[in-house]
Amino acid sequence: MLKLVVLISGGGSNLRALLEAASDADYPARVIAIGADRDADGFEHAEAFGIPTFSVPFTSFPDRESWGDELLATIEQWGADLVVLSGFMRLLPIRVVEALTPHLINTHPAYLPEFPGAHGVRDALAAGVSQTGASVIVVDGGVDSGPILSQERIPVLPGDTESTLHDRIKVVERRLLVQSVLDIANGTLDLTEKTPA
Repeated sequence: MLKLVVLISGGGSNLRALLEAASDADYPARVIAIGADRDADGFEHAEAFGIPTFSVPFTSFPDRESWGDELLATIEQWGADLVVLSGFMRLLPIRVVEALTPHLINTHPAYLPEFPGAHGVRDALAAGVSQTGASVIVVDGGVDSGPILSQERIPVLPGDTESTLHDRIKVVERRLLVQSVLDIANGTLDLTEKTPA
């Protein structure tokens, strides 16, 4: 059974999808803890599913490095097999990434390497492209530059706003994340051998 720690910053819709999948006895992964860098609304999902939570508030530390050290120490206490960034909006210090990768994955609302960064949906609309996508990646030291585990194209429709497009992307992100975790747990997706797409 693959043990997951999920990190969130907001509402945790991807987290909810993982929790629902993991509630099936046949799904070979379980969320053992949910952490955040602030008081996140997504903790409601943890409460609903009876999952322990932890918070390492960024504002409680003098700098990013000391915050990262505490976050890493807290994560490591859980002995997780995989750490999932699920709408976690804080950039991890490089030593945290190096300690966890390749067992550190993230979703991104674009068809990487197109439109990396915090505003992938907005950037796709601004570029006037006819399609964008969703990706699941291994986190590395760059900005959305790690090995791509799974991705899917999503059309940009006439009249799309950032909100409507992002809502459609999120549906695909959730499905890709649940499938990627399943494939990692089953050994059909090897994090140590994956190369960038």
